[in-house]
Amino acid sequence: MTITATATIDEQRLGAFVGRVLGDLGATLDSALVVMGDSLGLYRAMADGAPRTSAEVAEATGLLERPVREWLNAQASGGYVEYDATTERYRLPTEHALALTDETSPWFLPGAFQLMAAAVRDEPRVTEAMRQGQGLGWHEHSQGVFDGCERFFRPGYAAHLVSEWIPALGDVADRLTAGASVADVGCGHGASTLLMAAAYPASRFLGVDYHAGSIESARQRAADAGLGDRVRFEVATADGFAGHDLDLVTTFDCLHDMGDPVSAARHIRAALAPNGRWLVVEPFANDRTEDNMGPVGRIYYAASTLLCTPASLSQAPGLALGAQAGEAPLREMIEAAGFAQVRRVAETPFNLVLEARP
Repeated sequence: MTITATATIDEQRLGAFVGRVLGDLGATLDSALVVMGDSLGLYRAMADGAPRTSAEVAEATGLLERPVREWLNAQASGGYVEYDATTERYRLPTEHALALTDETSPWFLPGAFQLMAAAVRDEPRVTEAMRQGQGLGWHEHSQGVFDGCERFFRPGYAAHLVSEWIPALGDVADRLTAGASVADVGCGHGASTLLMAAAYPASRFLGVDYHAGSIESARQRAADAGLGDRVRFEVATADGFAGHDLDLVTTFDCLHDMGDPVSAARHIRAALAPNGRWLVVEPFANDRTEDNMGPVGRIYYAASTLLCTPASLSQAPGLALGAQAGEAPLREMIEAAGFAQVRRVAETPFNLVLEARP
């Protein structure tokens, strides 16, 4: 398509758009630089907030000064670090260090960059799948997607799961304290499973995921944490895992990735005890598309294009809820599977939390 000579161009609007795109180009490149800064220990070397020259940062990390200086200048241009032209020193503010170095903080962000950078690297495969009218399975992505996904979501789970989400499920916390049976479906590397197991030593936990590589990682993490006697991980699908009379089933940010979430929901209902609960944690979204047009929605719609929707389309029937499904479609799907009650029990800027009862 060619813009005709008779078209009226609003120069101010064009300039504003080009300026926005330039910002996006810088942000696209910065995503790789954040992954580098995390991987190479550059942020950690500056975490105390003391001003440093590029040579001092390089010495602290054992890296060559020249590329470190270039990285620092890029980070300063993007506002990630501060630069004092008088002293030629760089400083990582305390607040930025919290988000860039503290993996126990709910604001920790490098995992998100690791996930998104890996998803972008996989773009040619997603593009070809779209061109062919096919999906792309979660297991077909690069390792950075699996590792980054766990690092992105784990801080939020650590901040809210045991302290807020489980207590919002009525007597479930008491039952877990006394000793209960739990299945964590779509567990990935097992971050959510292990958080619950550490908090409730009297209960037993099963983590399942169809991706064998993730289950292997989860088993190793359980062993490293000394939880292998109460937690087991198995390769299984959401509509085929073993278990019955379960007190609690959990799904964390994975239901929308499934090709047939209704069948998964039916299987979960059959696996629950009569008074059991299903904790459904999904990416936060409003029901109307126009109400998701903001920073978080932009991230989730983009991630859904590269990851979530192709994953669902790779599995029959390919319902493709997408990462921004919203509560109403989720509720409709859960009720269609035979659950009698569905209610929202919590939310964060990144997650929508529902309780389903048989």
